[in-house]
Amino acid sequence: MNVEFYHVSTFCNDMFLGNPAAVCPLDQWPADKYLRHIASESYLTKTAFLVKEADHYYVRWFTPLSEVDLCGHSTLAAAHVVYDHKGQTDPAIVFNSRAGRLGIKKTGDLITVDLPADELHHIDITPQMSNWFSAMPVEAFRGKRDYLLVFPSDGDIVQLKPNLPVIAALNNTRGVIVTAKGGKMDFVSRFFAPQSGIPEDPVSGSAHITLTAYWSARLRKKELKAVQLSGRKGYVECLDLGKRVALSGRAKTFLVGQIYV
Repeated sequence: MNVEFYHVSTFCNDMFLGNPAAVCPLDQWPADKYLRHIASESYLTKTAFLVKEADHYYVRWFTPLSEVDLCGHSTLAAAHVVYDHKGQTDPAIVFNSRAGRLGIKKTGDLITVDLPADELHHIDITPQMSNWFSAMPVEAFRGKRDYLLVFPSDGDIVQLKPNLPVIAALNNTRGVIVTAKGGKMDFVSRFFAPQSGIPEDPVSGSAHITLTAYWSARLRKKELKAVQLSGRKGYVECLDLGKRVALSGRAKTFLVGQIYV
């Protein structure tokens, strides 16, 4: 079995920025063990596999360790491959997935992914949180997948040091998002998910679903511009649609190859 392989940078303003993802278009679904092996071998934070089905694509996402229910940046990467490498000309298409139907739209070099919104619940700041990072947050929330911790300034986010073994041991969570109000941008963030095999995610689309829920209410605006302050940096445009969130960004192909399985 030969598998097409695309290495794509997402939510980037230029090459070598943003979050890289692997994308593998398939004619049909092989046994899951092959999907896990490919994702592990590529060792990017996420690998998206997609199969054309009638008038849409079905997409699945894997980390190096496991399959996940939703991934924003590798969905953006998959859409980029469909548009730029698979001959898609319709600017609006649909991906189906474990997370339901995801609307995709291309406008110029900007790709927008329509995703289900998050539900945030305010939680108490506990003494245990002092072990998570080198500083304490001023607010704490819990979303469907992650913790969200709010800090006083964007400088705090830059300087924050995670205690990855402690974060990896947290139960019933995918990871921890940290955030603060931005200067030129509406907000900044970082995201740590060592329990998913990702010590620090360069740019997380799904984390920005949670971040949009918080900052849209906090800043009282629906359209938001954000930067994730990882070493690679990533740029995300967010739109709060109520029960849905639209995330927009740019993608660039770094490598095209073939896997021999």
